[in-house]
Amino acid sequence: MPAFTIRATTPDDFERVREIRLRMIADTPKAYLETLEEAYALPDEEWMARGARGNAEHGTALVAEDGHGRWIGTMGCFVPDPALGPLLVGVFVDPAARGRAAGVADALLSAVEDWASGRGDALTLHVHEDNPRAIAFYRRHGFVADGVRVPYPLAEGEWELQMVKPLR
Repeated sequence: MPAFTIRATTPDDFERVREIRLRMIADTPKAYLETLEEAYALPDEEWMARGARGNAEHGTALVAEDGHGRWIGTMGCFVPDPALGPLLVGVFVDPAARGRAAGVADALLSAVEDWASGRGDALTLHVHEDNPRAIAFYRRHGFVADGVRVPYPLAEGEWELQMVKPLR
């Protein structure tokens, strides 16, 4: 039995959504399309809206919560365009909960894949080209770079790789 549970976020989680987002950006600034300065400036209403993504019509936001109620990881997925299908976003696992033995990232990804499988034939993601730990994790789970590179919006001349995994 894992030492954590996975659940969808709610608007009532807004303070915890903010707290984990700030930890995410501080830990890996190039993994997210937002700076700490931008995130700190957001009003509570934005954080409530982000919490509501847990059960959105075209998306989900999941968290891994340890036995003490601390959020130790998160992943999101949404369908920005039916032609693209589900897009994995907002992936983070607390440094103390990383690694295969902990199983947090694996469990979150499995839950996201379950959600995405009813909404498309493949799961797509964008990962900064200078994030080898994340790229290795995605490859281990069957994602393959498809040759598409997306400009990274926070730094001119930097790129994100598009990776895709068939769901069926």
